[in-house]
Amino acid sequence: MSTKKVSIGTKPTNKPAPPAADVWVESRSNGTEPEPMKRLTIDITEGLHRVIKAQCAMRGTKIADEVRELLLQKYGNT
Repeated sequence: MSTKKVSIGTKPTNKPAPPAADVWVESRSNGTEPEPMKRLTIDITEGLHRVIKAQCAMRGTKIADEVRELLLQKYGNT
């Protein structure tokens, strides 16, 4: 029976990234990033949820997209 030798490299260090790398990561925005999202939780009846879910399934859309569109219609795109 032959044995296989596996060489293991040097242990990685815990050195922090160079400051220039951090500056690059923080400044690489090109201005086309979407606005950050916030989560909104509401309570609705089971019946209403069932109707909304069925309608969205028939249209091939997501409930969240439909609700976002309704909120934009009511409150505008800011």
